[in-house]
Amino acid sequence: MKGMPGGMQQFIKQANQLQTRLTKLQEELGTREYQASSGGNAVMATVNGKNQIVSLKITDEVMKSGDAEMLQDLVMTAVNEALKTAKDTAETETNKLTGGMSIPGLF
Repeated sequence: MKGMPGGMQQFIKQANQLQTRLTKLQEELGTREYQASSGGNAVMATVNGKNQIVSLKITDEVMKSGDAEMLQDLVMTAVNEALKTAKDTAETETNKLTGGMSIPGLF
């Protein structure tokens, strides 16, 4: 960095600090859990920030109904809503850190 104008050195320092904070944020978001339900809480899905399903609960009433198509729809709805919440949270937290600046390859 020798010979670089002071402004460029400061920019690089700030970029490195931002990268460190973004890495820590991504790690922390990966450990969070997000929950959503469908069918009046008949199906409850929990995902983590790594987009993995960590829990899926289905009430006995839905299981006894024998309606496989309805159960499939309820599971998809709950899981998709939990994943959307995880994605939206990650975007919001990242925007707070970057000031809304778009950084390719983040989320």
